[in-house]
Amino acid sequence: MTTRPPVAEVLHGAVDLHCHSGPNPFAREFDHVEAARDAERLGMRGILVKSHHHNTVMDLLAMKRELADISTPVFGGVALNAQVGGINPYAVAMSLRMGGRAVWFPTFSSRCHCENDHHGFPESEVEIPNRIIDVTGPDGQLVDEVYDVIDLIVESDALLSAGHVSPPEARAIFTAGRDRGVRRMIISHPNFVIDAEPDDCLEFTELGAFIEHEVGMYDPQGYRKWDPSLLLEWIRTIGPDNTVLSSDLGQRGRPMPVDAFLRVGEELLSRGLSVEELRQVACRNAAFLLGLDAERPDPVAG
Repeated sequence: MTTRPPVAEVLHGAVDLHCHSGPNPFAREFDHVEAARDAERLGMRGILVKSHHHNTVMDLLAMKRELADISTPVFGGVALNAQVGGINPYAVAMSLRMGGRAVWFPTFSSRCHCENDHHGFPESEVEIPNRIIDVTGPDGQLVDEVYDVIDLIVESDALLSAGHVSPPEARAIFTAGRDRGVRRMIISHPNFVIDAEPDDCLEFTELGAFIEHEVGMYDPQGYRKWDPSLLLEWIRTIGPDNTVLSSDLGQRGRPMPVDAFLRVGEELLSRGLSVEELRQVACRNAAFLLGLDAERPDPVAG
């Protein structure tokens, strides 16, 4: 009988592409410096910090001195919500040319999120003005600014996230991204807020996108406590070569990301996910998407 290594050893070198540390208008449990220190516990290769409201690259530049002695690097990007002017190529150019690694198409400002948020999306007491930001025009085609943003992503070889747009809108964005040369694309929590079906996600992977699932949703001690067996079913359906695990944590009162990674990793291993499959979804795929590795990882042995 082969004894598998401890889950902390399996997850050593993981990458978190979805950390909601502060500062932020919404209440946060920890800031970017504390997130990096937490990530050190797993020897994480990197974390990507996300705000729905501002360019997090500026946060990291302001915290540069505090981050200097932490072994896990922290990267930022910009989400194209109302607070930065929507689909704003100027905001994207500034973020990427100052070191940003990711652009999220509208999240809180997407039509899908604003009109279909029946999930009770939890946030804080701060009221943030918002408006719908559409990625398509009255003719159903992507607006011109989407193509401008995609070209800037190609210029920096950055990560394109579909944000919280609807599955048809994500399909259009991924198609344009593929056709214009984007190498790193992702969609988050397909079964939360955006309601993408597995068949939608399989089509997205054919366009070159990865499907991201959040350990914060499946953590037995987390805020939602979704069954980890559902997560395993998604991984089996989409395939570990096209799947990424991230935290989506940082909100006040929620677990630290490393703790959630460890608990959910253990749940997946106990249900039959192999060590190499877990490393693929938690370490290798995300390292490529964040630009830490130049090329997409080789397929994991089945």
